[in-house]
Amino acid sequence: MAPQIDRLRERIRDREPLAVAACAGANFEAGVLGLRYWEEPLTVTWPGLDVLRLDGTPCAVFDQAVALYYLLQADGSPMADAWIGFRDLPSGAFYNQAYQGYTGNRLARAFGLHPAGFDSASQATGGWPLPGINQHAYAFLPLPRIRLAAVLWPGDEEIDARASVLFDGAASHYMTTDGLALLGSGLTRRLLRNRPQTDPRDTGAKSGQG
Repeated sequence: MAPQIDRLRERIRDREPLAVAACAGANFEAGVLGLRYWEEPLTVTWPGLDVLRLDGTPCAVFDQAVALYYLLQADGSPMADAWIGFRDLPSGAFYNQAYQGYTGNRLARAFGLHPAGFDSASQATGGWPLPGINQHAYAFLPLPRIRLAAVLWPGDEEIDARASVLFDGAASHYMTTDGLALLGSGLTRRLLRNRPQTDPRDTGAKSGQG
C-alpha cells in the first residue's frame, strides 16, 4: 500500500491546504492539518502529509490511506441524510459481493444470534441508534463528513441473520469507492473487536443459577 499512499500525497499537494481543510471539516494552522478519525485527533503535516497521532507516532498504514483518501476527495458537499448500500456507490455494484463478504456477512456470523452483543459493540465503537431503520441499527462518524451505518437483522434456527454496512448518500463526495470499502472494513473490525466476551443474554442466565 506504500506506493498508493505516495500517489495520494502527490495529488493532495497540488491543492491549497486551507481549501483542503475547509472541504474536509478539518483545521489548518502552523503547517499542520488537524483531523478527527474515529474520534481520535490526528495531525497531518504539510507538505509532507505524514499522518500522525498527537504523540507524534505514525498511524498504521491502513489508517494513513483512509485519511489521505478523505483529504483528496472531500469537496464540502452537505450530507444527504439518506442511507445507500455499497452497490449504489460509483462502480460499487461490481465489487458489492466481495464487500458484503468482508463486512455484513462477518457481522451476521458474529452477531446474528446475539443482537444484544451487536448493540453493545456498536455503542462501544461510538455509534448512536437509528430506530427509524431497525431495532439494531447504528450510525458512526469515522471522519468529520462521512457517516456509516451498521444494521443487523437477527436470525434464529429457521431464519439466517443478515447485516449491512451502509453509507450516507453523500459519501462519494468525500471518499473514493475504494476508500469507502476500507472504511466499511474498518468499522467491521472495530465492531468485532468490541464484541462482548460472553453473550449478554447468557450473563443473566448464569448469574441466576445457584
